[in-house]
Amino acid sequence: MATKFVTSADGTRIAYETMGQGAPLVFVWGALGVRSSPFAKTMREELAKDFTVFDYDRRGRGESGDTKPYAVAREVEDLRAVCEAAGGRPCVAATSSGAALALEAAASGVPMKMLAAHEPPYMVGNPKDAPDPDYEQKMNELIARGKRDEAVKYFMRTVGVPGVFVLVMRFMPFWKDAVAAAHTLPYDAAVMDGFAFPERRLREIRVPTVVLVGGSTTPTLRAAADATARTVPGATERVIPKQNHGVKPAALRPVLVESFRAATDSGSPNAVSKTA
Repeated sequence: MATKFVTSADGTRIAYETMGQGAPLVFVWGALGVRSSPFAKTMREELAKDFTVFDYDRRGRGESGDTKPYAVAREVEDLRAVCEAAGGRPCVAATSSGAALALEAAASGVPMKMLAAHEPPYMVGNPKDAPDPDYEQKMNELIARGKRDEAVKYFMRTVGVPGVFVLVMRFMPFWKDAVAAAHTLPYDAAVMDGFAFPERRLREIRVPTVVLVGGSTTPTLRAAADATARTVPGATERVIPKQNHGVKPAALRPVLVESFRAATDSGSPNAVSKTA
């Protein structure tokens, strides 16, 4: 599928592609996610069975531009531009730090028919597996010193990948793509803002929202999903059985179809029911 471009508010060109023929669905990736990856291709093909998928490279990744200086507000404007390209008020599905970005965009008034936020990695309470308090500072320092490989390793350890697996991953094709996008890891760190739970911003959201969480995910991510669903006005929560933070496309698609059905058919997405 040919790459298309949309211009964000600051003049940055954001690359995207579309697949499918159903209702428009914009997908927002988390840290290191890029649409050229095999996993992104699998996700697009799966979701395209029911939606017209708008899959875009977040700022600084793939074929998208990277105007400096970075600011979270610019990424919100990027998502707004993609949503406009998708018809002005599409459904949005987002995962991990991409879900945190999409929630911030919803709080900022980016028009969405409905938002499905999968496991935004906020820290609620004081979990034992919380990132370093100075994670963002350390990540910025690594990138500033050109230590891209070290930055990816630090990120992987932070999200809970065992050290031995990190060593193995360095020999996989994925690692080259991850290192190529490593300079955007500080962007996701900025989006997460110390991984603090953004209660005030979440309460400002007026977009119908469903929070998705895997049945096999970590207690920390489950607590974050539960808190997000309680805080966003009118939000509901769906548990995806046997899934974790790396949700499989075949498991995600039917949940999105069911969750977005009311939004796409009747314009009444608040009809989504809460299940566990």
